[in-house]
Amino acid sequence: MFELTLEAVYFGAIIAIGVSVAALIYFAQSALPEQPVDVRTYMDPLPAGLTLIWPLVLMFSVLVEMLYSNRSLDRTEKKLQHTGVSYILTSEQFIALRYVSAIICVLLTVLVLFSLKNVHDIWLFVLLAVVGGFMFPLVWLSDTRKKRELEVIRALPIYLDFMTMAVEAGLNLSGAMQQALSKGPKGALRNELSIVMRDMRSGITRAEALKRMDERLHVDDVTRFVNAMIQAEKMGSSMASTLRIQSEQRRTERFQRAEKKAMEAPVKLVFPLIVFIFPVTFMVLGFPIAIKFMAM
Repeated sequence: MFELTLEAVYFGAIIAIGVSVAALIYFAQSALPEQPVDVRTYMDPLPAGLTLIWPLVLMFSVLVEMLYSNRSLDRTEKKLQHTGVSYILTSEQFIALRYVSAIICVLLTVLVLFSLKNVHDIWLFVLLAVVGGFMFPLVWLSDTRKKRELEVIRALPIYLDFMTMAVEAGLNLSGAMQQALSKGPKGALRNELSIVMRDMRSGITRAEALKRMDERLHVDDVTRFVNAMIQAEKMGSSMASTLRIQSEQRRTERFQRAEKKAMEAPVKLVFPLIVFIFPVTFMVLGFPIAIKFMAM
């Protein structure tokens, strides 16, 4: 009888928390001075998981815009530009996503704790859920940046080869970049080069457009390529020779990076080998010996 009553209390508490959160969202939404309008004409489509909570993100983004300073928003915007996430959401929306993620993690943690019995230190779990939920978008942003940087490093030699062949065939650098865009693989680098072409068509100099691409990507290989192109343009050097040298250097660095990872693999395998594989091997080999000694 006591267990049924305790389960009923847990179930009632879960319903009460859900109703309270829904009421809080409703009153907060009605208290906002204006409702945000989601204009995504020039933005990338939202991921499936983000679409489910997007109304909450929009609601919290208004509060973030009122509470956060422009300096904090600018710092967040630079982080988003380095990862390419700025094509999906703005800095206000990303900060609002962190708060929404913290709320969702707290609700899931409370739901799990209520479903268990004799759980101590509930507030500690709730605090960990708040911190974990608030930091999870930053972890996702860091992983996205690493994947984007790796994608750019892999695609850069291919685009440099296309640009080198086009320049050697008689095209200028702008025409070579356009040919590389039409023939090169899809990805982050192709999007950034298309932005460079758009900036050049709008009247920005080629050097400034390349510098902007370097600031958005913030990748060492791209920085060296941009500096070489700007230096060659200032000194009047041959663009074909400069592109050929840059292409060979980027390809050599890619092979060296692959060799470095291959040499690091045995070192990284030492820990799982000692902790997981060796003990099991000794157990399999030592079990028959131990049985024989016990039988004697």
